[in-house]
Amino acid sequence: MMKTSYQFLMLLAVLLLSGCGAIPNLSKSTSTPVPIVTQDKGVVSQGRLLPQQYVNLSFNTGGLVAEVLVKEGDVVQKGQAIARLDQREQFASAVAKAELDLLTAQQALNTLNDNAAVATSAAQKKVADARAGVRDAQQRLDNLNSSSPETDLNSARASVTILKDRLDQAQKDFNAYKNKPDDNLTRAQLLSRLADAQKKYDNAARLLNNLQGTANQIDLAVADATLSLAQAQLDLAEQNYQKVQAGPNPDDLASAQARVKAMETALAASKAAHDDLELKAPFSGTLSQLNLKVGELVSPGQPAAVLGDFSQWVVETSDLTEIDVPKIKVGDAVQVTFDALPGLELSGMVDTIGGIDVLKNGDTTYTTRIRLTQSDPQLRWGMTAIAHFQN
Repeated sequence: MMKTSYQFLMLLAVLLLSGCGAIPNLSKSTSTPVPIVTQDKGVVSQGRLLPQQYVNLSFNTGGLVAEVLVKEGDVVQKGQAIARLDQREQFASAVAKAELDLLTAQQALNTLNDNAAVATSAAQKKVADARAGVRDAQQRLDNLNSSSPETDLNSARASVTILKDRLDQAQKDFNAYKNKPDDNLTRAQLLSRLADAQKKYDNAARLLNNLQGTANQIDLAVADATLSLAQAQLDLAEQNYQKVQAGPNPDDLASAQARVKAMETALAASKAAHDDLELKAPFSGTLSQLNLKVGELVSPGQPAAVLGDFSQWVVETSDLTEIDVPKIKVGDAVQVTFDALPGLELSGMVDTIGGIDVLKNGDTTYTTRIRLTQSDPQLRWGMTAIAHFQN
């Protein structure tokens, strides 16, 4: 028993001495401290390869598929028709009717404005005519109230003398042929000359009589009444002109304009309904997926096709955390590798950095978009990509 206890104590002493020997003497240590070296490998993030532009296409209206104009994998141009629904003829007829209704409404509006312009011109002419009437009436009254100048009398007397001589000569010339048949050309010419001479003489004699005469109260009253009537007609013409020069009746104009607006809206709606029967490419690209067959019934918004523009590839990250996002900025260089394509490495640059966080597996992440500056024919939509940010 004592032997066993002795062996146990000896073993314990050996262990204690061994432990004490392992403790370094810090006061006498002369070793140089080893610095901690870390290697910054930059930020690495995983993402998904996408075309720079893509869209899921669907019809805005429902119906039977009448035509499928392309096939999956085709390259289509912006605005190119991909498929059409039936009833295009009925909708085209509705568009034509709406166009005719709009044309009719526009013509009615134009006619209203044109008629207003014609009415304004007519009213303006009536004003001018009325002013001329006032002027003539005023002149007539003034003439009756004033004696004629001697020069006017002398001129009138001379005209009567000259015209009387011409009249006598014309009568003498005609008398030589007056018994000739009525269809005699010379007789007809002389008769016409005699009639013209008689008319001119009568006018000259009347003017001389007026100049030589003295206005009586009846003539003055008539002239004064004529002037008053002419002035009243001028006032009425000016009032009418002021009324019509503002344009068409406001109520009629508003109604015509409203009808044109309604027809424009109806035409736009008809065209939109007609266009909705055709599925078109909003941009140029490759038809990556096509879910349409002739004769099948589609509903509004039902996925019909997927269009992508593969002329430029981008990578959208999915796990760039709030710790890493401050380390990168727009324009930074990026090297991108692909799980499915070992050995392929393409260059790119940071295009955008998401401003809104996305919570994933408890981490706050920000979607970053990387634009590839290189391409490769092996690339496929949706490939897993690893982005090595060169920050």
